[in-house]
Amino acid sequence: MADSTDPQPVRRVWSVPARAVLGLGAVVLLTGTGLFLGAVFLHVAPSNSLSREYRDEVDGVVYPEFEQNWKLFAPNPLQQNVSLDARVRTVVADGATRTHDWTGLTARDIDAIRHNPAPSHADQNLLRRAWDFYEGSHSSQDDSLTNPRGKLAEQYLKRIALQRIGRTVDGERILAIEFRVTTATVPPPGWSGESPPPAPKVRELPWWPVNDEDYRGLG
Repeated sequence: MADSTDPQPVRRVWSVPARAVLGLGAVVLLTGTGLFLGAVFLHVAPSNSLSREYRDEVDGVVYPEFEQNWKLFAPNPLQQNVSLDARVRTVVADGATRTHDWTGLTARDIDAIRHNPAPSHADQNLLRRAWDFYEGSHSSQDDSLTNPRGKLAEQYLKRIALQRIGRTVDGERILAIEFRVTTATVPPPGWSGESPPPAPKVRELPWWPVNDEDYRGLG
């Protein structure tokens, strides 16, 4: 008569090196997560001796990708439409330079959003937040730095544009990039009786040089 007893399941046994690697990986992940959460906590917490001492390190972790603000809880509707354009200067075969036409970066995002039932968060907010970051760290009069994060804001804005434009235009290497920002006040509804908004304001930033380091890590 056949034995009807079910065979016992085979229990997997991890080797000592495998357990060591898994344990080390868990420690690294927990440590990294703890450090990140600690940096975010110091960023949003009231100013204290620890946050002041490690301000540069905390800002390096938080800005610009993980900036914290409270508009989620107290939303302030946008009252202006901001359009960002960029143009580049390239070097041609004989060593001379050529300035290209403006490229509508915001217009591209709007085209990607319109009629899209699930638009990308990057198309909706990446460029706008990058400009907010720049505007909050530079003077509107002469584009001089107003806080220590200004250089980071410049690099962030430049790299977003270069990621979209590429390393070359018409086969010519990019030497410099310039931005143009057009700010138009959202018109009031017709029934409000308010005065029409002023004409849009156009602001051109200085030319910024472009080198290989600006493309580091870009896909």
